[in-house]
Amino acid sequence: MPVPFVLASRSPARLATLRSAGVEPRVIVSDVDEDQVLADARDAAARNVAAGIGFALELRDQPALLARAKADAVVARHDPDALVLACDSMLELDGEIMGKPADAAQARKRWRAMRGRIGILHTGHVLVDNRHERRAPTGSPTLAGDTSSTVVHFADLTDEEIDAYVATGEPLHVAGAFTVDGLGGPYVTRIEGDFHGVVGVSLPLLRDLLRTCGVDFHELRSGRGS
Repeated sequence: MPVPFVLASRSPARLATLRSAGVEPRVIVSDVDEDQVLADARDAAARNVAAGIGFALELRDQPALLARAKADAVVARHDPDALVLACDSMLELDGEIMGKPADAAQARKRWRAMRGRIGILHTGHVLVDNRHERRAPTGSPTLAGDTSSTVVHFADLTDEEIDAYVATGEPLHVAGAFTVDGLGGPYVTRIEGDFHGVVGVSLPLLRDLLRTCGVDFHELRSGRGS
């Protein structure tokens, strides 16, 4: 039997990526209010900075913060006897971090800013080892996390191409308003880094996180020796 594994995400791209690597996770959606989590974290960081006891919330840290919130929510509400993986992706452009666009107008605006340029897609990963027999004497699960960052080069789209892509609806459901493995593929000219990190879950990074929990990647598959 494979090591029990939970994906704390509704993303079909993340699920498909894991399945392509031979992993069939149980899916439990966290339903975390991402905007509220970020707002609270930014407010707390600002208060700490003002008090001289902390630092501003870095752009690269925000996806990992959301991933941690998702993982914690699933563990707290469902207590699965399993490894729990949560991820969150955001695009960095012009010193700003962007998740999913709120509507079609915002998606078009973003693409007009992105076309012909370079952004960085950050995907935060948090893995919680909530296997009950592996818990520390305190009862607390083991936690590991990191962020995959990949440079993305966007094609110089025309207004007509942007309108046609946004009309498909796909950009409204994905971080940064683009995919590299779907309808947005023709509009990404090059990436520098982990392709799977752009899709939504970095398999090499997940392997590293698993090893901190004493698990090899192949142990997630239906056949451990596969």
